[in-house]
Amino acid sequence: MIDELHAQDVALIRDATIRPAAGLTVLTGETGTGKTALLSAIKLLMGERADAGAVREGADALVVEGRFFGEGLDPDGCVVRRRVEAAGRGRVELDGRMASVREVAEGVGATIDLCGQHEHQRLMQVSSHVGLLDAWAGDGVAGAREAYAAAFAAAREAAAELERVREMSRTAGERLEEASFALRRIDEVSPQEGELEELERTLPRAEHAEQLLRCTAAGHEALSGDEGVCDTLAALVSELKGAAAYDERLGAFASQLEGSLIDVEDLSGELRSYADSMDFDGERLAEMQERMSALNGLLRAFGPRMEDVLARREEAAEVVSAAENGDEVVRRASEACERAEGELARCADALDAARAKAAPHLSAAICEQMACLEMGTAAVEVAQERLPRAEWTATGPSRVELMYRPAASMSARPLRKIASGGEISRVMLACKVVLGEADETETLVFDEVDAGVGGATAVALAQVLARLARTHQVIVVTHLAQVAVMGECHYLVSKVGDDAPETLIEEIEGDERVAEVARMLSGDQTQASLEHAREMLEEASRIREAL
Repeated sequence: MIDELHAQDVALIRDATIRPAAGLTVLTGETGTGKTALLSAIKLLMGERADAGAVREGADALVVEGRFFGEGLDPDGCVVRRRVEAAGRGRVELDGRMASVREVAEGVGATIDLCGQHEHQRLMQVSSHVGLLDAWAGDGVAGAREAYAAAFAAAREAAAELERVREMSRTAGERLEEASFALRRIDEVSPQEGELEELERTLPRAEHAEQLLRCTAAGHEALSGDEGVCDTLAALVSELKGAAAYDERLGAFASQLEGSLIDVEDLSGELRSYADSMDFDGERLAEMQERMSALNGLLRAFGPRMEDVLARREEAAEVVSAAENGDEVVRRASEACERAEGELARCADALDAARAKAAPHLSAAICEQMACLEMGTAAVEVAQERLPRAEWTATGPSRVELMYRPAASMSARPLRKIASGGEISRVMLACKVVLGEADETETLVFDEVDAGVGGATAVALAQVLARLARTHQVIVVTHLAQVAVMGECHYLVSKVGDDAPETLIEEIEGDERVAEVARMLSGDQTQASLEHAREMLEEASRIREAL
């Protein structure tokens, strides 16, 4: 949800801030006042490509900032800032740190849908239709889709394994000699997992056992031998305790020194234990050195890591096995692939059936909203067409597409091929209302959704937008008074100045809003139009409360 938006030096906007309502916000104004500049600012915050031509004439750069709240964003709000210089360079900041345009698009941009007549909306992308159907169907499709996705991944893995063993079987004869040599060489040494690391840890100790024994024995003798450190410290502790009778401070020194004596005695004991554990065995040392040499030989030949050696051994074993049992290995992989394909086909049928069950209900719900928008007998259908196996994807085995029937007597055709911008806008609006909470989009921005609309249809459109605002934040650029009065928040876009025109965006309330609605009704503010505007605003308030 857009909490606040600030635009500076964007087209004709010098400096403007809007704070949209959580529900329906309307922006009105005469044609040419600069409403599209505000939409350009929103696009930048969505992560769309920057255009240096949008920088206000005479300015060095444009700046757009926005604060957002929503699922997946920081609970304390997310702040996006974009700066585009007239020279073409741009900068993106996300919560005060540098970010990429892609990062903004995948984060904040994913929560906003800008729905204009000429925008490449998600609804016009056939690839998004299956997601819309699944989101609306919810649990009715979710289980079948998850099962299909798992089966699709398993079938793809099985096919890759079959191709791998077939390729290995074809080339096994050529690689057999090299593989046999590698397998024999590695098996002669027979390295064990973790063995090299263990040798690297213990061999230095075995090789320097005599030196380690001398060192620890000498340390133990220096600490605990006759007149060693322990004896010296013990004598000093005794003298300090005796002298403490005359100065209690010496008693504290004695206690500290006594603690040190305990630590030294413990250390002496550990040195003694270490020395006793040393067992120099020349024969064992020779075996360890020989083993390390053999392992290092494998590392030089097949390394540089022991994991590489073990992997080479496994690969060589497969080549040898393929040469000896190639047909059998291919047969088993082929059977596994057939089983995976069979399970995939079963899951595909189940997924198609679940979607086919949900599709008519989704169509009926969309058509109900289209009827509210005075679209007559026009209808939207959900078509599902099973694709050849080679065209199946992780989302399903069939093509799902929204089809539009302009009238009951006409044939349905793809929604993306609708010629009328007004039809596109109203069908899209109907879909958005139906999808409601199932739609991941949180903010919907409509530009010219009222194109070609008037009369009773305008009233219906306004009420549908108000219903949509119960589940989404909705921002509408409109020329219809019927839509304008339904807004919880109303911004007026106007242009001032002739030599250096500037777009002003101001929130209007009370008499100012009445005057603007009156202008939208009749082009001026006569007593009759003002009275009519007040009546419409009062009626809209009652309708919003009833929704």
